[in-house]
Amino acid sequence: MTPTVEEVHRAEFGRVVAALAGRFGDLDLAEECTQEAFVEAVRRWPEEGTPPNPGGWLTVVARNKALDRLRRESTRQARHEEAHVLHDASHDTPGPPSSVVDDRLRLLFTCCHPALAPEARVALTLRLLGGLTVPEVARAFLVEERTMAQRITRAKRKIAAARIPYRVPSDAELPDRLPAVLAVVYLVFTEGHLPGDGAEEVRADLTGEAIRLGRLLRTLMPDEPEVAGLLALMLLTEARRAARFDGGRLVPLAEQDRSLWDAALVAEGHALVRECLRRNRPGHHQLVAAVNAVHTDAATAADTDWRQVVALYDRMLVATPTPVVTLNRAVAVAEVDGPAAGLALVDDLPGLDGYHPFHATRADLLRRLGRRDEALAAYDRALGLATNPGERAFLTARRTEVVDGP
Repeated sequence: MTPTVEEVHRAEFGRVVAALAGRFGDLDLAEECTQEAFVEAVRRWPEEGTPPNPGGWLTVVARNKALDRLRRESTRQARHEEAHVLHDASHDTPGPPSSVVDDRLRLLFTCCHPALAPEARVALTLRLLGGLTVPEVARAFLVEERTMAQRITRAKRKIAAARIPYRVPSDAELPDRLPAVLAVVYLVFTEGHLPGDGAEEVRADLTGEAIRLGRLLRTLMPDEPEVAGLLALMLLTEARRAARFDGGRLVPLAEQDRSLWDAALVAEGHALVRECLRRNRPGHHQLVAAVNAVHTDAATAADTDWRQVVALYDRMLVATPTPVVTLNRAVAVAEVDGPAAGLALVDDLPGLDGYHPFHATRADLLRRLGRRDEALAAYDRALGLATNPGERAFLTARRTEVVDGP
């Protein structure tokens, strides 16, 4: 694809798929015709020029292709008529929850229906709504590309077979549907915040879409503290974007120029964290947001209250006792009790050999302890797993420092 079409693809793919899914009630048809519309754009835009409203152009072309296909395939006509009935019924849910009218939000809840396996919900939404490729989704789950492709296909078939409606759930359904939806939104954000590959340092289209969906969810569920917590987490992370890279190299938090942070986003994130504290119903996203609030509250890296960070991770381990949370806690422990204490915790962690932050953390702690050869081996392992160019540049620079050091 040309750079222009690629940029539009990332910004508009989910929007076009959601619009077609809303009209025809068929995810396969929506995805396939959206892809065909982009093929048409690749063919025509270089000669005709990019249209003033690329998303609108793509939606019209994709819609027309869908209508043409349905007319040609008489065996699908009954399915087409049934889809219209389901679509009309899906928009009739009464009450405040469905007053939030947004095709992408409806698609999000459809893909996160409890009839689907949790991993399938997230994968399908990343593919259809976030516009991530199958390899990108596979990396997010640390699975093979073929496995992820099969998972997405099965999920779409399950939606069709179970006649899962395309709508925002009712009040009674929302609490049970929320965790998977929040997981989807955050994974879309993290893929944009630190893309798995490619030349881009940040995919602002994905981070922007995730924050937009977070705001929509907060409008939909203003009394759910985990929604506020996730939005706070994304805002506090996004606030640091301008300071995260220097000449293509990732800049760690301790070395960032804090004057480049977005003060308005920091203030909004802090306000949301304080709101969560007042509710006193801590959950994973709220606690991670609170950790970020501690970091962004410090005028300099030296002013960071690391003991408070450790305490927050202690609470997080109760809510989410995972090796990744333990790894992050070990980083904070190393700042309080020294790198040896942190390394002892890291070395006891199971199941993270394929997770490059694990090896990057070990490498840094070993570097600080002066264990040169072990640090180099850990950096090599991290570089073998990392795919983001900015992160690889950072790890390479750190490794060079170890090689050139005393």
